[in-house]
Order: sequence, then structure tokens, then C-alpha cells
Amino acid sequence: MRLSTLSKTAAFAIAAATTTALSAPVSGQSLPMAQAAPQEQRAVSFAASVPADRGVLVLPLARADELATRAPALSEAERDAVTRALGSAAFEYGARERLSLRGIGDWAHILVIGLGEEMRGSNYETVGAVVGRALLEEANAVTIMTNGLSGDAVASLATGFGLGEYRSDLYRARENGAQRGGVTFVTDAEARAQALYDNRGRAMVAAMAWTRDISNEPGNAVYPQVFVDRARAAFAGTPGVTIDVLDENRMRELGMGAILGVGRGSERPPRMMVVRYRGSGAPAGGPIVLVGKGVTFDTGGISIKPSTNMENMRMDMSGAASVTGAVLALARSQAPVNVVAVAPLAENMPDGRAIRPGDVLTAMNGKTIQVINTDAEGRLLLADAFSWVERNLTPAAVVDLATLTGAVGRALSNDYAGLFSRHEPLAEQLQTAGETVGEPLWRLPMHESYAQDMSSTVADIRNTSTGRGAGAGTAAHFLGEFISRDIPWAHLDIANMAWSGANDWKPDGSAGFGVRLLDHFVRNFQPVEGGE
Repeated sequence: MRLSTLSKTAAFAIAAATTTALSAPVSGQSLPMAQAAPQEQRAVSFAASVPADRGVLVLPLARADELATRAPALSEAERDAVTRALGSAAFEYGARERLSLRGIGDWAHILVIGLGEEMRGSNYETVGAVVGRALLEEANAVTIMTNGLSGDAVASLATGFGLGEYRSDLYRARENGAQRGGVTFVTDAEARAQALYDNRGRAMVAAMAWTRDISNEPGNAVYPQVFVDRARAAFAGTPGVTIDVLDENRMRELGMGAILGVGRGSERPPRMMVVRYRGSGAPAGGPIVLVGKGVTFDTGGISIKPSTNMENMRMDMSGAASVTGAVLALARSQAPVNVVAVAPLAENMPDGRAIRPGDVLTAMNGKTIQVINTDAEGRLLLADAFSWVERNLTPAAVVDLATLTGAVGRALSNDYAGLFSRHEPLAEQLQTAGETVGEPLWRLPMHESYAQDMSSTVADIRNTSTGRGAGAGTAAHFLGEFISRDIPWAHLDIANMAWSGANDWKPDGSAGFGVRLLDHFVRNFQPVEGGE
């Protein structure tokens, strides 16, 4: 992901220090590595009545008059106490609004969570995530009263609860306390909620945890081969899945000079992973192909980044993590789809062998690329990945996810991911999917003038533009030059959405952005004609 660079003196000093520090773990040697703590999630169950264990009670309410119908098992004294507390706190029942109460009846803790007036699946999921995160430190069993809500809504709440339980403090020492109690959703739509959660909810919670874990772990724990190994472990035993991996030698045979160029400065060689999943009942025709940028750590290479916040560049493989996570969710739920995840993986480091600004690389499709900035490396990985997809697959559509540019965040803040496409029907389906799951996209232009901005006097194309204009758009234009205009294609620049600080539904770090969007998109995909 391209950011501003330091002065030459500082850049050379940091590059030299980095090279020295890396000289120890060579030829298979490695430094001692701490082990990440596994995710801990409560056992989830659905019941028609309130369990005997009176630990934490959660009351999702959209209006004051819902209290009586939502929680009939409360005694009159308990309902009166909750009603008085809501009035005293001027609770407005807005979505995600919370009120925490203790010392009422036999309950150790009562949490009221607002539902708001206009609720749909993604809103219920977010509310569930807020509850899950709010109760992370509670050891007691949790009872969530959902009478009167549809089975779909209850399943969404349960899925969100699992997402909210995610922790990103993977290497922090934790006390070995008592195991947390389970969570029971009390519902009059028990069968429907149970079936939906078992079929799709559990798979999504697991896929999101995998995606966020691999994005949050440090660069010394996750590099190209480790990413592949973790993916193989996650998919092990899942019907309909095959995984192929291109190593350095195979990439060299295929002429994949772009991805090999990015990986030259690292002792950890690049890989390209291809995960195929075809479920029973999948439609005929070619697969939907999801391609994700997988820079497992990005120093910027010779065009080195500033040191401030460089540690966060472990997230520069979020696109690869999300496309792999989306296929994991689809495969574990045995969705009737034909989908392929392609993850080009490399580590971008400064070294004596690293590519330099001004170097020319040749991609797999024969196009030559003049490297202007080695920190614009993600597009190089995707160029070879696209070329491989076009040569080896007959895709119904190609969608890529990439933490590609800082420019997209300057255009859209952290409200939308950027969407670029030459194919209107495909863009519309992606936007609909984003709106449905709460991962919104904003369509940005691919103007014809970008071709001139990316022109080179020595090669077919530059890897950055000649000016300081539409950085996200010119990056999208570059990608578009490596995929046929006859193939429906869309590019999602998620650099501003993949990673953030903590909020009420997630901890610091990865948001797993794109997993739910792509899951919905693939399940509901309608064929798109090729051509612009």
C-alpha cells in the first residue's frame, strides 16, 4: 500500500538496519516465537424457555412496550425495576444503545440493548456483535430474550454475538480463570433460528475469526508459506475443496516476473495459493473468482515507508485473508456455488536483491512494467494473479479485494470501500451485497485519462501515475490492463476499511471486511455479460 516516504538518508539507514536485523533467521533457522492464544467462544444454544442459570440477562428492545412481551419470565418486581431504570437513564432504544444494570432480582447483570426502529439482518448482526463484545469479561452464562423476533433475526443476533466475542490481543497473557458459561437465545422460533445458525452462522463466525486472526498476527508469525499452511488447516476435511500452490520455481517457469519482483527483497519466498470450492447443486459454467492482495508485511521496499505505524503493515494481506475467508464460509456451510479464491502472497522488504525504482518487470502475460515506486507493490501481485486466472480458468466474474491505496481513504474516509468496474451489472450486484450485510461500497470512476497518467516511455505501463491526482483510480486502471475486457471484473479497494481501532462491535485491528459481502454476493450471483 503506497504511503509517503522518508528522506533518502533516513530511508537508507532504516533499510540497512532492517537488513541487519533479518540476517539471523536464515536457511531454515528461526527465532523463538510466542504462540497466539486461541479464540474462546461461548457454546450457543436456542430454547423456548429461560434456563435455570440466572447469570446475565440481555433484553433487546426497540420500544418500551416490548419489555412485557420480550421478557415474560421476569417477575413483576423485576420488570418494574428495569422500567424505572430505563426511564431514569432516558433510554431512547436506538440501535446499539446500551444500559447495564446490576442487583435486580436474581440476575447478576441485566444488559438492555437498543434495536432501533428499522432493523434488518445486518443490523441484528451488528447488535449481536455489540452484545458479544460488551460481555467478553463476564464469566456467567448469558440468556438473551428474543421472543417475538423472527428466526432469521435471532440467527443473525447469534452470528453477530460470535463476531463480537472475537479478541485481537492474541499474544497477551491471560489469566486461567473459570470457563465462561454458554449463551442461550430464548425464542419462539427455535427450530428456524437453530437451523439457520447451524448452517451458516457457525461457518461465518469461524471464517471471520480465521480472517481476522491471520490479518492481526505479526509479520514474523505469518508470511507466505505460513498463510498457505493455515489455509490448508482451516479447509482440512471440507467437502468440495481443493488447494493448489505455486512456489517460486513454478512462478519462474510461468514468467510471473511481477510477483517474483516484489518478493525478491525477502528471505521468505512468494507463493500463489488457489482454493477451489464447488458445492453440490452449483450452477453450470465457470467459477466466480475472488482475488486478494496478499502482502504479508509491507515495508515499502526500497521506497521505504515512514516508521510511524509501520507495524500495522502486517494487515496488507487483508484482501487475501478476506477472499480465503469468504470461500471458507461458503465451503463450511456447503453453499451450492462454484467459487475460487486466488491469493498471491509476498513479503515486501528492502534488501540488496530488492527491486529498485526504475526497474522494469515482465508480468506473466508479457506486459512490461516500469517500477516507479516499490511501495506500489500490491498491484504487481494482482497483475500476475489476473494473468494466471485468465489463462487457467474460465471465470463467470472476477472480483479482487486489496488494501491498495491511501488515496481511497482520503476520498471516502472510513465510510465506504472503493468500487471500480467496467461492468455495470456486476457493480450493482456488489453494491447490493454491501448494503445488505453492512459493508458499503461507493462507485468511483475509471476515467480514460488514467491511461495517459500511467504511460511509460520505457515500458508498457508504469506502476504509479505521473502526477498526484486520482491515486485509487489510476491503480484501478493499472489492474484493468491485466484482465481482458471480455471478463466481468470489479476491483474493491479496502485500504480504508480493512483495519481500524476498537469500537463497540470489534477490537483493535482487522475488521474482516469483505468476508460477509463476498459470501452474500457469491450466493446470490446472477451471470453478467462480458464486454464493457
